[in-house]
Amino acid sequence: MSQVYNIAVIDGDGTGPEVVREAVKALQAAARACGFGVNLARYDFGAERYLRTGEALPDSAVEEMRKHDAILLGAIGHPTVKPGILEKGILLRLRFELDQYINLRPVKLYPGAECPIKNKGPEHIDYVVVRENTGDLYTGVGGVSLKGTPHEVAMQTSVYNRFQVDRCLRYAFELARKRRKKNTLALCGKTNVLTYVYDLWERAFREMGDAEFGDIKREYYHVDATCMWMIKNPEWFDVIVTGNMFGDIITDLGAITQGGMGIAAGGNINPGGVSMFEPIGGSAPKYAGQNAINPLAAICAAGMLLDTLGRVEAAGKIEAAVIEVVATRLKSLAAGKMGYSTTEVGDMVAERVAGGCRAPQPEACGNPRP
Repeated sequence: MSQVYNIAVIDGDGTGPEVVREAVKALQAAARACGFGVNLARYDFGAERYLRTGEALPDSAVEEMRKHDAILLGAIGHPTVKPGILEKGILLRLRFELDQYINLRPVKLYPGAECPIKNKGPEHIDYVVVRENTGDLYTGVGGVSLKGTPHEVAMQTSVYNRFQVDRCLRYAFELARKRRKKNTLALCGKTNVLTYVYDLWERAFREMGDAEFGDIKREYYHVDATCMWMIKNPEWFDVIVTGNMFGDIITDLGAITQGGMGIAAGGNINPGGVSMFEPIGGSAPKYAGQNAINPLAAICAAGMLLDTLGRVEAAGKIEAAVIEVVATRLKSLAAGKMGYSTTEVGDMVAERVAGGCRAPQPEACGNPRP
């Protein structure tokens, strides 16, 4: 009997259900093509449930998620719910309680995708950002006093411990080694101003590199310089490792250089547990129900999911199909401008996956496994 993977599916908000529908098509096509099964369990976590029940995530949800091999997420967030409630109550809670301590973001420009950087092509933009995913400003340490008065004080503190930093750095070093590209790891920080937090990161980076990863070239960039070089010389990068807040910011910059949010996928990774995969562009509620949103980011997220489960061939088939569709069919990666509907784009990818698109070599994929 072929192996069957249990996948939790959270459609979420806005255009989430539309892009997840197409990602599931590709996932199922890849499973059939490669001789394994996927068992999907649907969960209705999101704005509609919250507005109906007042509950963002039931207490049983985290344990339910642990029973699955992976999670596929559409999007979280809706204008009918105050910002932060769903994001903290669902997305951050799952990341923290499932200890998904790595946020993995491939930044890879496919042939045919429009890049806003002059004279830069696929040969220049192919790197990965490893973002620490459980610490920093996202921990909620801080508070407000004298709220609503002229003397109001608001504080939110960046918090890291050495254990968190070390395990993120180790993942990044190992990824740089296994990508077999430039064998280079760049630390993105701000040691000249954030002299406590990024001193910890820089010391741990240096000590781990010296002790265990002498074959990996190490570089350091302040976060502002990182943003500049991501535009001016993206070909310099192989793997970038950084903290939670800086990683959140620079990965959106990376996304626009690879063609926009319509193609940008990410993974929330627990290497020893359950990981969650999603398009990084958010719920885009203004496009909901129009069948116009680009589903490729969600489809690529499904590819990352398979790759992380060890189904490298199946992941490669999805990437090969996406590459072909981007290069030969789509007019644009922007919502409403693709020349096809959301459903039609998903169908084109699934048909190519089922038809046996030649998969790229694993080391060439945008989502290499460490």
